[in-house]
Amino acid sequence: MTSTAPPDACSLVAIRAEPISVQEALDAVGGEEMGGIAVFVGTVRSENQGRAVTLLEYHAYQAMAEKQMRKIMLGIAQDNASLRLAALHRVGALAVGDIAVVCAAATPHRGEAFAACRRLIDEIKADVPIWKREHGPSGPYWVGWEDARCHGEHGEHAPHDHTREHSH
Repeated sequence: MTSTAPPDACSLVAIRAEPISVQEALDAVGGEEMGGIAVFVGTVRSENQGRAVTLLEYHAYQAMAEKQMRKIMLGIAQDNASLRLAALHRVGALAVGDIAVVCAAATPHRGEAFAACRRLIDEIKADVPIWKREHGPSGPYWVGWEDARCHGEHGEHAPHDHTREHSH
């Protein structure tokens, strides 16, 4: 039997340029009936895949991203009437150590909270239109996207240099 998600399952959904708060997410999902609250906090790290990171930029189609986050949350909460979820994601330029994303899940029992929080961050990373551009000593590069200029006419890897901006 499939139930519908409770109206307050999406306690907090936001894409913001301002710093985001773990406490705000906790406040949004907490309550006397909640015995477990799981929180994921994603921060900007100083290295990614062996490359130094000095700055990270997040870009989003805000209205679509928030709508998709809400859809994900409602899907997660569909079979758990007591679940409350919160998701905050930052956009703009972030320094190493800054908080980029906070996801929180609260349920009466810890196991459900852990599972819901894990699913929430995994689905946000997979399905929400938020793009990441990392900056390092070699210059900026988009994460998860391969520049079409990196391939030759037939898809083979073409020699190139990412140390300067290319113009066409």
